[in-house]
Amino acid sequence: MSVVFFTLTGAVAAFNLATIPFDEGYSPLFGDGNLVRSPDGRAVRLLLNRFTGSGFISSSHYNHGFFSANIKLPSDYTAGICVAFYTSNGDVFEKSHDELDFEFLGNVEGKPWRFQTNLYGNGSTSRGREERYRLWFDPTKEFHRYSILWTPNIIIFYIDEVPIREVVRSEEMGGDFPTKPMSLYATIWDASSWATNGGKYKVNYKYAPFVAEFKDLVLEGCLVNPIQEVQTTVANAEKSADLREKTTPPSAERRSAMPSSAALHVLLLLL
Repeated sequence: MSVVFFTLTGAVAAFNLATIPFDEGYSPLFGDGNLVRSPDGRAVRLLLNRFTGSGFISSSHYNHGFFSANIKLPSDYTAGICVAFYTSNGDVFEKSHDELDFEFLGNVEGKPWRFQTNLYGNGSTSRGREERYRLWFDPTKEFHRYSILWTPNIIIFYIDEVPIREVVRSEEMGGDFPTKPMSLYATIWDASSWATNGGKYKVNYKYAPFVAEFKDLVLEGCLVNPIQEVQTTVANAEKSADLREKTTPPSAERRSAMPSSAALHVLLLLL
């Protein structure tokens, strides 16, 4: 295991993307009774109790895009819980799926949540895989924005507009870079077998229900039929270019000009 420290100064300008109501872009995936829409339909709560977790899925598949939400995680004792915000096509390509994940891993009371980003391309687990981090804030106190940018040549994971992981496509990656259309998912579920200290601490349903909240949903991308033979079109290329324009991370010059008092220290554990 190697340890790398990143220091990112200041804040990045907000992404220029519109949010959508839940029912405009998503539908329940499982645990319908544990999915609670807000009165205005623009936010949703996912609950985990002793009977089931819950989740939602985008109504369409996307061949590249920008996927984002403001998320607040459950508080207090959360050991064994996994909250996931991710893209995948495992429902269509079972043996050669692509996937890009944020996975948030609960902990015993008084210990911080941890999270990891995952990358799978064409079913490959040989490149990318998990990078596990410690958050530099308490994700249970207020909402924070988590985002995935996926273009034909680059993948960037963001927290609050700060890029925390970047994967650039290269010839050496071959089919390991995600290329097939994916849906967006969000779930909360019992991962007692592995989520906290390798499964040492389990979900304690005395503290249920566990609630993960999602709002300010962003779903921007190139809609496509996942089993199309031709996956790249002029329209998709233009859409990808537009997404890159809207979500470009700050340059070195911009970062150096930001106030040092706003520095964020991110401990990245490469597993």
